Amino acid sequence: MKFIDLIRLALCALAANLAYANDRLPANVAQALKNAGIPANAVGIYVKNLADPAPLLALNAQTPLNPASTMKLVTTYAALDLLGPAYAWQTEALIDGTLVDGVLNGNLYLRGGGDPKLTYEQFGRLLRQVRAHGVREIRGDLVLDRSAFAAVDVEPGRFDGMGVRPYNAMPDALLLNFKAVAVLLMPERENNRIKLGLEPAPSNLDVVNQLTLANGRGCGDWKERLRADIARQGETIRLTLSGSYQPDCGEQRWNIALPDTPQYVFGVFRQLWAELGGQFGGQVGGQVGGNWRESAPPADARSLATLPSLPLAEIVRDINKYSNNVMARQLFLTLAMESDEPRRPATAERAAATVRTWLAQRKLSLPELVLENGSGLSRRERISAQGLGRLLQSAWHSATMPELMSSLPVAATDGTMRKRLKQNGVAGQAHIKTGSLEGVKSIAGFVLDQNGQRWAVVFLVNHANAGAAQAAMDALLQWVWQGGRNPE
Repeated sequence: MKFIDLIRLALCALAANLAYANDRLPANVAQALKNAGIPANAVGIYVKNLADPAPLLALNAQTPLNPASTMKLVTTYAALDLLGPAYAWQTEALIDGTLVDGVLNGNLYLRGGGDPKLTYEQFGRLLRQVRAHGVREIRGDLVLDRSAFAAVDVEPGRFDGMGVRPYNAMPDALLLNFKAVAVLLMPERENNRIKLGLEPAPSNLDVVNQLTLANGRGCGDWKERLRADIARQGETIRLTLSGSYQPDCGEQRWNIALPDTPQYVFGVFRQLWAELGGQFGGQVGGQVGGNWRESAPPADARSLATLPSLPLAEIVRDINKYSNNVMARQLFLTLAMESDEPRRPATAERAAATVRTWLAQRKLSLPELVLENGSGLSRRERISAQGLGRLLQSAWHSATMPELMSSLPVAATDGTMRKRLKQNGVAGQAHIKTGSLEGVKSIAGFVLDQNGQRWAVVFLVNHANAGAAQAAMDALLQWVWQGGRNPE
């Protein structure tokens, strides 16, 4: 055989090998999908060594699929690139009227800037600044300015009927403490009751404790046996807790979202203001104060205190490590808010347009991309495995790669990957964003293989049995860590 024929034969073998590797799953991944009852046409997979020109594995890679929370990678990468890692939101306190001897004959205005993590503790810092400026008594109203974001006219429970769960909280320009209260459950066997603690404890929250102490042993999924019902009665929010709680569960924190932003902010404000020794209510110009209302501050209002948020780099860590939906939605709307000049109430539609413009600037063509709220908590959002893989490659070569990389959960170490792949070679070597909805399961991120090579990995599943896909996903990550040897 001539030398040139040997070269042609080798090239043909190489081409066949690449084609084989490009569209066929590793045997253990294929078997895990079969065991889960998930057909190959219900998945999209993209695996590429970042140093190579073509992917090693691409199965249904151009098919648009629901990515669940891996969509947060689009939002967080866009935000880091457009706003910068040091970007911070501002929450401001302003006053009108007159301030004499600690008495404000006027109103206190709270202007929300969209801070995704304005916690109870941070809000207390803002009010302490107001007190430090000499305000002891407010004889006007608390006035809320939430105009930075357009109102979201959607019930929190519309997605899955679980409106009291914090992951369903709606975005708001004045999002305080994720609109949630943490209920501390403290079983008392000797009194046959469950004692409650609240943080925060809004002054207008009425808690009705109908919880009973169970007689059995063990704990299990204690939340599934409990129920929270919320009703409004004028200015009062009534929270009724019922169900059975096992004493073996010990003390647990139950986070419950309250639906009404103004009432919630008003109640927490009154609680904290009283704790700080302040007084609220009185008369201004013959009008009785001490209520809440909504309005932008007048032009002559004076700023007393400004509270900056955590920097964006830290916010992105919370969003991706723990897959925080409402924080992702706040960030998504911020992209619209910062793209407008002059500013107007931010909408999800303009946020999506901002992302598309940014993608074009980055020369990332993702024609299949469908954005609804940027968090992945959606039945409409779509992206392909290849599209998400190309986004990861772009991020790897960007100036904000370190911030994005450090925000991703590390296999067997932290975040939503903390309990996965322990006692496994890939443990600690993969930075992976996870996603999960009913009928959807996904992973996307980076793997450092045992040879020191970095890979982009995306695995999307859209199928009724998607919840059982974890074994296949973990097998793929292990295979990539081993260097992505050709399937057998």
